[in-house]
Amino acid sequence: MAHVPYADADRPECRALVERIVAERGSLLHLYQMLLHSPRLAEGWLGFFTDLRQRLALAGDLRELVIMRVAILNRAPYEAEQHAPLAVKEGLSAAQLQALSDWRAATVFSPRQRAVLALTDAMTLDVQVPTPVMDEVRVHLDDARLVELVATIAAYNMVSRVLEALQIHSGDARPPATDR
Repeated sequence: MAHVPYADADRPECRALVERIVAERGSLLHLYQMLLHSPRLAEGWLGFFTDLRQRLALAGDLRELVIMRVAILNRAPYEAEQHAPLAVKEGLSAAQLQALSDWRAATVFSPRQRAVLALTDAMTLDVQVPTPVMDEVRVHLDDARLVELVATIAAYNMVSRVLEALQIHSGDARPPATDR
């Protein structure tokens, strides 16, 4: 159960934003219904994460790989539940998703994926990234994609922290909304 009740999505000041969320995400997800307590925050969040997920040059499989690893490291089940189907759609295998908890011992990841996972672990667990870890990622990605990758890892660490601080879970009951 969430620490804060979910916002009333039918408030007049939220209607247009709820329509946009549903159009871009397919439904009013629990996270967005919580963010609707602050419509400006929800709107900025939606724009930023739409750009991260749909408008950057970073490959979708790498994006979803790091999102899933961040969810595991931060013990954020909602994040993992939401992104597992997207990860498969972007080309990750069920074996890769299963192996993410102990990826260093697994043989199902390419050198590029292993470099990206090492960066994800360093950023999430230690914040500072050792030069050899960054150098290995640079072998696989150009500067633009590297910056996008770092921003994606950082952003999804923020997502998991919001989810877990507020205890947002997909099974939570929410007030009904007409546009969901």
